[in-house]
Amino acid sequence: MEMKDGQIVQIAHLVHDLDKTVERYWNDLKMGPWDCYTYSPKNVQNSTYRGKPSDHVYRIAVCWTGPMQIEIIQPLTGRSIYDEFLETKGEGIHHYKLYYKDCEKAVKDYEARGYKVIQSGAIGDDVFYYLDSEDKLSGAIIELGNAGSIPPPESVYPAK
Repeated sequence: MEMKDGQIVQIAHLVHDLDKTVERYWNDLKMGPWDCYTYSPKNVQNSTYRGKPSDHVYRIAVCWTGPMQIEIIQPLTGRSIYDEFLETKGEGIHHYKLYYKDCEKAVKDYEARGYKVIQSGAIGDDVFYYLDSEDKLSGAIIELGNAGSIPPPESVYPAK
């Protein structure tokens, strides 16, 4: 699938229990299969949270539905914007990811318009930047990413 700069390619949902949520999405909506990962300082490069190095650990599950990726996120340890969201809003839609081939240029363009980076990192060739956009976009957080390649998942649900 060819992506265009600025295209929304992902909707992410924050939860307390990833396994239960993925199972429910599969059983109730037939959404999946889900690629599951655990991310930590061991496999996330240049991880930052609010301008400082971050050591948070989290799990994700992703699946595609047409041209849109659905992501489920469960924070485990450390501190991140995921924890902030769950503490203040509870479970729910957390962010929309926009594709940019040149993320660094896109970040500069957004920063010039008043959107600062609040969390970032890289997994394999995939770089990502979350922007402080909640006040400007009625509670929505925007993530910029290049959709680079990442290592294979730890597991798939349902198991094949």
